[in-house]
Amino acid sequence: MQEKNLLEVEGLSKSFLGVMALHRVNLSVRAGEVHAVIGENGAGKSTMMNIIMGDLKKDEGKISLKGKPVEFKSPADAIAAGISMIHQEISLVPTLTVAENIWLHREDVFMKGLFINSAARKEATDRLLEKMGISVKSTALVSELTVAQAQLVELARAISSNAEIIIMDEPTSSLSDKEIAILFKVMRDLKEKGVAIIFITHKIEELLAISDRVSVYRDGCYIGTRSCARTTKDELISMIIGRTLTEQYPQIHAKIGKPVLEVKNLSGEAYSNISFTIHEGEIVGFSGLVGAGRSEIMRGIFGIDKKLGGEIFVNGEQVQIHSPKDAVRHGMAMVTEDRRDMGIIQSGSVKENMSISTISDFCGKLGIVNVAKEQQAVEDMMKKLSVKAANMNMLITSLSGGNQQKAIVGRWLMTEPKLLILDEPTRGIDVGAKAEIYRLIGKLAEQGMAIILVSSEMPEILGMSSRIFVVRDGSIVFECESADATQELLGKHALG
Repeated sequence: MQEKNLLEVEGLSKSFLGVMALHRVNLSVRAGEVHAVIGENGAGKSTMMNIIMGDLKKDEGKISLKGKPVEFKSPADAIAAGISMIHQEISLVPTLTVAENIWLHREDVFMKGLFINSAARKEATDRLLEKMGISVKSTALVSELTVAQAQLVELARAISSNAEIIIMDEPTSSLSDKEIAILFKVMRDLKEKGVAIIFITHKIEELLAISDRVSVYRDGCYIGTRSCARTTKDELISMIIGRTLTEQYPQIHAKIGKPVLEVKNLSGEAYSNISFTIHEGEIVGFSGLVGAGRSEIMRGIFGIDKKLGGEIFVNGEQVQIHSPKDAVRHGMAMVTEDRRDMGIIQSGSVKENMSISTISDFCGKLGIVNVAKEQQAVEDMMKKLSVKAANMNMLITSLSGGNQQKAIVGRWLMTEPKLLILDEPTRGIDVGAKAEIYRLIGKLAEQGMAIILVSSEMPEILGMSSRIFVVRDGSIVFECESADATQELLGKHALG
């Protein structure tokens, strides 16, 4: 007998300024199932979810909840109807505590007369966090949390609303293996209670491990739905990108040259006694658990955070780097881990975001920007990196996450660096775009650029690096050639 659908989307279409984002797409979700949604950046996944949640208005089509047509005018309407969404980009209020964020706009639950019973709210939050296995204090400010901890608090907020349907947009992108295990346990518990979970992800291995069914979308169209028990990774890749992906990691033939960066006994608040050297043409991977100190080391090298000690040499000469401006002057570039808060200028256009680090190159003697020269440079870089945008004057936030990331990489490549630091460069990027980024990294290495790759994805580290360092508790605890490395070996040293 056919199982009854809890949520059904039929023939949904949406266009922006004449550009079709969704074309008659479908989705059906059953109670008590994890239904994965996958597709390349720009496939229409987020647009569909924003229409379901009432953030966007559809052009045509029908959405049914428990067999009855619905059309929410706002996310508040969707939440009231039992649908909650965890966004990929953290939407918590940083100046509020964990407890205040979880119960935001639902404070009436704890009202005692004219006042909020803060003790009762804290107690309820503590119970919820303990039940979920989340080690975060309910009294902690969200601004004090790591990206991964904030992601888990978002999950707790969704669960606290007793939603019948929870949409999770890339929930594992910032999580360690341990935290992913916590998330999957919570998802299985929710399934047993009859809650439906829409799991948006780019990680095929994860969706096959936790999901019951998967729906694939490409270029705004619905491609099909498969049972996870009866499909394969290769079949899904073919559906996602419309072709087979024969080799995800490119063969890199780079000539290793002279040292570009040498770090001696570098120390900061989250790391100490860091020493390593990277040469021209090398891709050096930094592996380790989330929170091990990898990003902090890179931020220290690039001058984002203050260093407490140590020496940095560029091309054999000792340099003083107190700010990113100093780092850029010495031929460095860095794509940071946190795209939204530290990468893009959210109020800026694609052009402004890509040219900001080289704007002085487009200025004449009087400091006036040569707009034509700027536009040509940005257009050339957009073509080189296949940044998909209707035009360069669009707000960068209107692009998919993967295209935002490529625009940021383009910004730094325009500075013509000798050393490129990439911190989680493919986080939130689909399988096709990942392959493009990998090919670009390989090409840059072959041109003699030194590249530091920080990643939480073991296959990425193993597939792209020539040498690998493992960081644990703020220290480099292991180093090896990639030919000698395995996931088990790196995991053993990361865990200690």
